[in-house]
Amino acid sequence: MADSIFARIINGEIPTEFIYEDEHCVAIHDINPQAPTHVLVIPRRPIEKLSDAGPQDQELLGHLLLVVAKVAEQLGVADAFRLIVNNGANAGQTVFHLHLHIVAGRSFKEGQLTGGLN
Repeated sequence: MADSIFARIINGEIPTEFIYEDEHCVAIHDINPQAPTHVLVIPRRPIEKLSDAGPQDQELLGHLLLVVAKVAEQLGVADAFRLIVNNGANAGQTVFHLHLHIVAGRSFKEGQLTGGLN
């Protein structure tokens, strides 16, 4: 996980425009968007997947959710977006560094899963 693409982005090894950043996380546009708005919120401290988080991560996880709300507001989608966290390969996770997908700008039906989000 130390060499994940997200770790390389956070460390500045892969030039990327952050649409949000603070001491705990960054937000970037997804390079393979599944909706008109598709942003990733990524913690700087790597956690492989959500189920690997422990009590020591509680504050960080709460912070990530507050950042999602800020970024959604910044992008003008605060009233209608979907938040997705894939947990493990069988759930579609391909980058094993926890990240939250903000997807918006198209209609999502109840019960409809959004494919292609890793």
